[in-house]
Amino acid sequence: MEFAFTEEQAMIAETARDFFRENATSERTRKAMAGEGIDRELWQAFGAELGLAGLTVPEEHGGSGLGMVELAIIAEAAGSQVSAIPLLGHAMACAAIGAGGSDEAKAAWLPRLAAGEAICAIASTHSTLEADGDKLTGTIQCVPHGAVADLLLVAAPKGMWLVETAAKGVSIEGHTTMDQTRPLATVMLDGAAATPLAQSFDVTMAAWSAGWIVLAAEALGGAQETLERTVAYSLDRVQFGRQIGSFQAYKHRLADMMIEIEQARSAVYWAACAVDEGSDEAQMALHAAKSFCADTFFMCAGNMIQLHGGIGFTWEHDAHLFFKRARSIQTMLMDGEFHREQVARMVLGEAA
Repeated sequence: MEFAFTEEQAMIAETARDFFRENATSERTRKAMAGEGIDRELWQAFGAELGLAGLTVPEEHGGSGLGMVELAIIAEAAGSQVSAIPLLGHAMACAAIGAGGSDEAKAAWLPRLAAGEAICAIASTHSTLEADGDKLTGTIQCVPHGAVADLLLVAAPKGMWLVETAAKGVSIEGHTTMDQTRPLATVMLDGAAATPLAQSFDVTMAAWSAGWIVLAAEALGGAQETLERTVAYSLDRVQFGRQIGSFQAYKHRLADMMIEIEQARSAVYWAACAVDEGSDEAQMALHAAKSFCADTFFMCAGNMIQLHGGIGFTWEHDAHLFFKRARSIQTMLMDGEFHREQVARMVLGEAA
């Protein structure tokens, strides 16, 4: 599979990088962390001014009708600045509603999502919720940006539903969690009204594919940024009359980071391209990208802290923001062990 950005994709990438570098500053991110865990002004500009929130929404519902490659481009740019925006749940909701929503659900939610007017959170649980007609009852833990969401995409073994957070029977408790740019919440449903989505493998995979691509691309962007910032520091910091970046041991660590990042980049865009093309490799590529990119980001974020020396361990430095985001991505939407097991099953199945 050969891959290169089209002219349009390159323009999207440049626009997204410039937007997040200019607007998702450390000061704004820390302000969001001290509040709801979301930079609402940034999200509004992302959706209303740039129109990027509707990237994967069909044109008839106010979006651009683009695919997973473009979504990966946006997520990579957002992840490079550890942006406090609800992109994960948003991308999964757009994909799920587009693939399995009724005409009424699409008309009600896709235009609002495309404009960035509604915030959606993914509420995924491995336990079975009690469903009584169009009512749901149960408790869902660890919902990213659940406390600020207008809509929940509830994913359980028996199906997917849309639940409005303002509906009767819905209560949400926010928590202070390690990654304060994507705070978690507990959602409690007590006979809450729910709109079911079509129950099919394609609908489920549409949602999970979008989620895994967002997380993998965010990890790629974050890892690349940790490398760039560490290289810049190595050229500024002088010890024993030399730039610390000139020391062999230091250069080896930077080289290791670069090699892993280039592999992660290939994994992300292999997965996104495979999904867009309906390739038989799509599922394997998704699992490989999520696990590999998450681990790469975690390694790079750890190196960033160590290679910055004492300042890297301080609250004032941004290194801890990258480290915490990297650690949360590792466990979100299933951990690396789960994804590597899926790859192994597929490889062994083909070999058999």
